[in-house]
Amino acid sequence: MMHAASPRVLIIYTGGTIGMVENPVTKSLHPFDFSALSAQVPELAQLDVHLDTYSVSEPIDSSNMNPDLWGQLAQLIFDRYENYDGFVVLHGSDTMAYTASALTFMFENLNKPVILTGSQLPIGMIRTDGKENLISAIEIASARQMGSPIVAEVAVYFENQLYRGNRTHKHNAEQFEAFQSPNYPILAEAGIRIIYNTNALRPCNQLELKVHTQFDTQVGVITVFPGITEAWFSHLLSAPGIKAFVLRTFGSGNTPSQPWFLQLLQSAIERGIIILNVTQCAVGQVEQGRYETSVGLRDIGIVGGGDLTLEAAVTKLMFLLAQNLSFEECHAQLQRSLRGELTESKND
Repeated sequence: MMHAASPRVLIIYTGGTIGMVENPVTKSLHPFDFSALSAQVPELAQLDVHLDTYSVSEPIDSSNMNPDLWGQLAQLIFDRYENYDGFVVLHGSDTMAYTASALTFMFENLNKPVILTGSQLPIGMIRTDGKENLISAIEIASARQMGSPIVAEVAVYFENQLYRGNRTHKHNAEQFEAFQSPNYPILAEAGIRIIYNTNALRPCNQLELKVHTQFDTQVGVITVFPGITEAWFSHLLSAPGIKAFVLRTFGSGNTPSQPWFLQLLQSAIERGIIILNVTQCAVGQVEQGRYETSVGLRDIGIVGGGDLTLEAAVTKLMFLLAQNLSFEECHAQLQRSLRGELTESKND
């Protein structure tokens, strides 16, 4: 039974597997009516939480997520921020880490939980992981201690683990344990009880929430590989209108050391293009200058991305480019941890 002081949580459905049920006749999957959520998850009635639901007018497969929709989602939460103690965003898993990363940069001075979750199986199936993910996400979004939210940041909850949103990536398309946070500790683990890692959580603040909904999408991603050719690499770096690249390199930030490779990168930088170096490895970080094959990158002005995930690197670049910063200011911000996305290093 809910009480007058019960926490208020808004569930926002954007699309994805978790919101699907099977048509008993055609056996096809379709989104269910989220206004009747209790019919699909009757266990919600046992929570001492006041729940409201909001479903976007046209739920999407998360492969169709884009920066315009990120902005709409952030604005939706911002407009209702004072009315709720926490928010749960139901989202397809394929691009969830991108959306979680983007939301962290859009919200400045966030002081309430925004928990993204989803599932690998539709919520209407017997073996679904969706129910546990949803129920635990609601519990986390409503959890308070000494009058303040325990989690005051954007996070991803999946299969008993809570991760910082901008430290997360999807690593498994087949298992329920779909996400990892390889370079940052988990924020909480759900067993018999939900145990919070208070040392890893961002502290609450009393500052006014600000929302930034603009992104500049003139960003590219280049993955370095053995056999990369000069003509192909030059073509990518010369894309019309491009303002920045994420360069996915080997190991701790290494690339081929042929003169043409560095010359093309230097030419791009001289044209004002920002190049951010992140590792292809799931675990570890870029340390430009650790090996001879990355000294040249550092010397020509490529930004070392430390332990940024690809998702955080892409969304951070899109966010910063939309802030009308100078080339030098953007470089400096890329090497600072704005929302806990980066372990700051003195190496670069």
